[in-house]
Formats: sequence, C-alpha cells, structure tokens
Amino acid sequence: MKLKWIFITLGTIMVAGVILAAYAYYLVKSPIVKIDNTSYIYIYPNDSASTIIKKIQEAVHPANISGFKLLAYHNNLDKQKRTGKYAIYDGDNMHTLYRRIVSNQQTPVKVTVPATRTIEQMVGIVCNQLMIDSVQLNEFTVTPGFYNRIGYTEETLPTLFLPNTYEVYWNIEPERFIIRMMKERRAFWNEERCDKAAAIGLTIEEVATLASIVDEETNNDAEKPIVAGLYVNRLKRGMLLQADPTVKYALGDFTRKRILKEDLETDSPYNTYKYKGLPPGPIRIPTLQAIESVLNHAKHNYIYMCAKEDFSGTHNFATTLAEHNANARRYQQALNRLKINK
Repeated sequence: MKLKWIFITLGTIMVAGVILAAYAYYLVKSPIVKIDNTSYIYIYPNDSASTIIKKIQEAVHPANISGFKLLAYHNNLDKQKRTGKYAIYDGDNMHTLYRRIVSNQQTPVKVTVPATRTIEQMVGIVCNQLMIDSVQLNEFTVTPGFYNRIGYTEETLPTLFLPNTYEVYWNIEPERFIIRMMKERRAFWNEERCDKAAAIGLTIEEVATLASIVDEETNNDAEKPIVAGLYVNRLKRGMLLQADPTVKYALGDFTRKRILKEDLETDSPYNTYKYKGLPPGPIRIPTLQAIESVLNHAKHNYIYMCAKEDFSGTHNFATTLAEHNANARRYQQALNRLKINK
C-alpha cells in the first residue's frame, strides 16, 4: 500500500512538472508581443534586469512578459545584458527578445553630424543623439596627443567631420565614432574630388578652409559657388582674401554685424585683411554644399563682394574697385540708418 502511494505521489509530481515545463515553454516560446508598430528600448550601462523588464513592459504593455522574467532571473541577465537600442517586433516571443538583448543584436540609429561653428557644439549635438558621454568624446577632440596621432592639428581638426546623417549603433564608443568619421572622410574624398582640389591648387584641408569661409559669407546655396569662385580668383591673383568672417573668428565674435576699421588690424593668422592666403584652418565645420561649391566654383571675373543693402543675406558682386565701393557705400548707409554700429 505504501509503495502504491509512493508511485502515485511520484506520478503526480511528474505530471505537475510536465505541466509546469509546458507552461514555462509557452511563456518563453509562444508569440506574446502584439503591437501595431515596432517598439524600441534603450539599455544603459546602469540598467539592471529589473529596469530592463520595466522598459519592456512599458514598450509592449499589456503583453505578458513572465517568460522574459523567467529567462532573466534563471540566466542572470545582470551579467549578460548589453547596452544599446533594441527592437521589439509584433509577434516576438520572450526567448527571441531575450536572445536579441544578450547577443547584442542592436538596431542602428541615424545620427546627424551638424555643420557647427565649433567642434564642441558639434560634440554636444551628436552626444544628445547617442549614448556617448560628451565629456569623453570631447577628450578626443581637445587632446593633441590623440588628434596629432591621426594626422590633424588643432587648426585642421574641423576638416575631419563631414556634416551628414550616418547610421551607427547607439552605444558606439567615442574612439569608434572618430574612426567612423575618418572612414567617411576617406570615402568622401575620392579620386575625383581630390583631382578637382589639385586643379584649383588646394589641398583637402585648404578646400575645407575656404568652404568654411563660404559658409559664413552666405546661407544662400545658389550663391555659394559664386562666392567660392570669387575667393579662388583672389587666391590666384595673390590678393588678400579680405573675408569679414575670418576677422569675426579672430575676434571670437560671430555675432558682429559690422566690422570696424580697427578690427582689421587684429593680429591673428586668421585675419585675412592682414595676412595673405588662407587661414591655418577652417573657421567652422563646413557644409558639404560649401565644399562642393569650392570644388565646382563658378567661373567668373568677380573679385569684390558686399552684402546687399536690403539685408537679404545675398551679395552684390563686382569686377572693379569703383563698382565695389559704390556697393559698399549703399550697404554702409543702410547700416547707419538702422544704427548698427557693431
């Protein structure tokens, strides 16, 4: 009799075990996620199994994620988790989702590198789109030992960055980001573009430097090839570039609306009223449009330009000094009427 009850008990335990195993299998393997659109979760270094589970619940609520909890605690997710952006698809089961996270099957993100006036501004904007700490990325852009090692100086470092939208992993490390920028720069400066630069008599860095001046001179894309052609004409004639934006850069003040006579005496290699040729490096991160405008500059005889007196942001161009002086007088009179002194 005793033996019979032992067998009954064992049988009951086995059946219960099979039922529990089947239920666990259902929780883990059956499609549980039911959502109209793909959801995403972002996992940070300080996230724990509990916070990851909470993020999943918020993303796919009211889906049952008991299977994920089972896998997380049984396999010690805290030691297996990977930072990054992870997708949750309609029809996912918890095993698929769990494996996606622990095997680092991330979804790339699109990051926009902007054409800012300073690298620090660019870093701040980029880091707002990624997991990168701006302090860490800044270290790579302000440490001579690093940028010298990859072939740049403080003056030429802005030429490394090409404003565009790139696909990267959200948790990309600072050094990997810099390496990616180097790769994109090499791809952009193909043989055709290098040949165009050489035909003008400029290096890649000099093209970027001139492009940065063009960007500061005009926001009008249609005008950029004309402005670029004007400066190429000046370079070929050995004339001073006399670009007001370079004076603003030397003064450290791009908000200036009027350059005064004493400003032109600022002793800086970036002051193109005082020093012939291009400055030592870009005065901002140039746009791709400006770079292309230099490489494919308009062929004309203009060597003078002055902002239009209607403050439209466009310019009057001239081939003679007399014509330019007339344009400049109209602009100065417009500034005076509005009492703009700086």
